[in-house]
Amino acid sequence: QVQLVESGGGLVQAGGSLRLSCAISGRTYSSYTMAWFRQAPGKAREFVGYISWSGANTYYADSVKGRFTISRDNAKNTVFLQMNNLKPEDTAVYYCAAGLGILTTVETRFAYWGQGTQVTVSS
Repeated sequence: QVQLVESGGGLVQAGGSLRLSCAISGRTYSSYTMAWFRQAPGKAREFVGYISWSGANTYYADSVKGRFTISRDNAKNTVFLQMNNLKPEDTAVYYCAAGLGILTTVETRFAYWGQGTQVTVSS
């Protein structure tokens, strides 16, 4: 079993930055891909980006490309989502997810999920 706990959400003005963290505990394997998804009020959950275990591969949704960066510190079992130049449309609950040995944007392929952290961007 793998447990994921997100932190770092909050309220920020448009144009500001936030860094989210996702702490991984439990049975951690070296081949987990880590991803971030988000869900805005009244909308379906959507893919934000992923990073491979080695960190060599990252991929982002077009809506966040160039503004968001995913990184990981495997020694500390933590994944980060650096969000810059935030926009009101980035307001959502952000979730981290773990999938074993996959590189995909499909949320059903990720077996483990955190509880989410709220990010609110004011205009």
